Amino acid sequence: MLSLRKPSVETMRRFLAAQAKLPFTYSAVGATAETSPADYVVDHTRIKLGQGELVFRSAIAALRRWQQFSMGWVVAWPSNTPIQKGEVVAVMGRAIGLWWLNACRVVYVVDEEGPNSKFGFAYGTLPGHVESGEERFLIEWDTSDDGVWYDIVAFSRPNQFSARLGYPVVRRLQKRFGRDSAASMLRTVRSGDGERASRE
Repeated sequence: MLSLRKPSVETMRRFLAAQAKLPFTYSAVGATAETSPADYVVDHTRIKLGQGELVFRSAIAALRRWQQFSMGWVVAWPSNTPIQKGEVVAVMGRAIGLWWLNACRVVYVVDEEGPNSKFGFAYGTLPGHVESGEERFLIEWDTSDDGVWYDIVAFSRPNQFSARLGYPVVRRLQKRFGRDSAASMLRTVRSGDGERASRE
């Protein structure tokens, strides 16, 4: 959904209510957990957030608050959407003078404890999304070296005419999203915001 004005809360509420009833726009649902389908473009971003359990718990708290979208030009709405399979969220962005709403549904959640602890989730696109595909956001803590990583994997292809027409712009925005999302998570963890939220 494209518009010249920022969508109102009521517009977003109606948009999500309608999208929640619709199916995914791609068949390889859950493929970010294994192998991305060959006929999609794949993006991968990975950044080290720090070391130790405190950083891991802080990053999880940030992910639960959708902080990976706190980058100024993109936001997840509502930001208190639970990280649970089946939940629907709108991703609102602004670029080249336009606002757009994209609808996604959480496909699966990862929550593993052990030598390589992980927490994260993937969401997939619904018809009200300019792209078709899936994106996974994951926090990993490898206790062998104590490193904590933020990892994004996505596969996509255009779903709407506007995305096909402006595909070079879409690709630049997708790459920018990966960089900015990583920077937002790193900033949140280093500022201590995630740590405070993890204790609440």
